[in-house]
Amino acid sequence: MNMTLRNRRLWVALGCVLLACAQARADTALDIIARTDEVRNPQQPFRTTVTLVEYASGRARSQDTLAVFAKMDPRRHQFRNLVQYVAPPRDAGKRVLLGGGALWFYDPASKASVRISPAQQLVGQAAIGDVLTVNLSADYNATVLATENIEDAGSAQRKCWHLQMKAADDLATYGRVEFWVEQRTYLPIKAAFYSDSGRLLKIAYYRGFSSVLGRTRPTQTIIIDAVDKSLATVATSSDYAYLDIPDTWFQRDYLPHLETR
Repeated sequence: MNMTLRNRRLWVALGCVLLACAQARADTALDIIARTDEVRNPQQPFRTTVTLVEYASGRARSQDTLAVFAKMDPRRHQFRNLVQYVAPPRDAGKRVLLGGGALWFYDPASKASVRISPAQQLVGQAAIGDVLTVNLSADYNATVLATENIEDAGSAQRKCWHLQMKAADDLATYGRVEFWVEQRTYLPIKAAFYSDSGRLLKIAYYRGFSSVLGRTRPTQTIIIDAVDKSLATVATSSDYAYLDIPDTWFQRDYLPHLETR
């Protein structure tokens, strides 16, 4: 082998090593979570419809529909949320507000708003915090545990970062989360949610990857009970649209006066 060809191959090999090292340095846990936040959430104010269907042994037994309005709070780098119940009719008009560092539930029957926890159950295995638009990088501190090949919701192999995330504040829905993010695409693939005491509560798989408001995002989450795997809730997001949302919508005192349609 002549010296020129050998040197060329050495330089190519060295370049590949340097590129891999640069990638490893760039892909810190914070970088990964921030990038997957951008994949999961449109950065401009938007609305979407979330349909929650609870299943027991593969059979649907309840369904709720919610309208979710989200807008970034530039001071906290976190989203403010307004969730309005659409169906079933008995719940229509009820609202959940995330804003100003607190979560409030409003019932038009009593015209009262009460403070609630993001871990409060909504439908089946879905908690209030599971339908809110949140930046995980604002609510959790993360570390990279490993790089793993795992099966996604369709049994396809995905090469992922396996991250551990611990709650950074009281608005985090769970005390600890294990999160699998696909390398290169930063798509969320799987999550395992734990209580403050360390008990595994549920496992989620993300699917329905579709072009939504300018990029590929997951539009469906399957949430499986960790104790009784026959119980699952499927959350499907649809009807995404950018929307100029007034700041008044995220004020607790304004909840009784909202007209979101």
